[in-house]
Amino acid sequence: MLLRLLAARLGSRDDAEDALQDMWLRLDQLADRPVAQPAAFLYRVANNLATDRRIAGARRGARDAAWLGHQPGADDLPDAERVLVARDQLALVEAAIAEMPERMACALRLYRIEGRPQREIAADLGITVSGVEKLLQRAYRLIHARLAANGEETGAACRQDDGRGLRR
Repeated sequence: MLLRLLAARLGSRDDAEDALQDMWLRLDQLADRPVAQPAAFLYRVANNLATDRRIAGARRGARDAAWLGHQPGADDLPDAERVLVARDQLALVEAAIAEMPERMACALRLYRIEGRPQREIAADLGITVSGVEKLLQRAYRLIHARLAANGEETGAACRQDDGRGLRR
């Protein structure tokens, strides 16, 4: 009788059998306690268990749908050529960072990789915020020069001179 109730509530005989097994395990833990109306108690436990499973299933479905909605489509993923170019550029940037003075490389890592504010970096390095800005500018110039020397395109390298010596 409980199996039919659970099957009707859950919509599947397999789910109902699983729920009935869970119910048995729960009731086994409560074996020491007396129950005034055993039949009503069993139906209440079965109904509560079915409700809990339906709610959990709805949440699981919503979570899975949200997760699938955030996954990139086939068109969003880079092709093999872009991946190889990105790896080459990363190797060039890492080489440029390795050649930088220690303080400059440290400021760049703290700012760009760890995301720390320039004021905090200045305090850690014992310099002014303006000094951190200058270190970062020189680091960016070295990276862009390294990429340009190897024929890699960068956003700054593609800018045009406006005739006054300023890039736009």
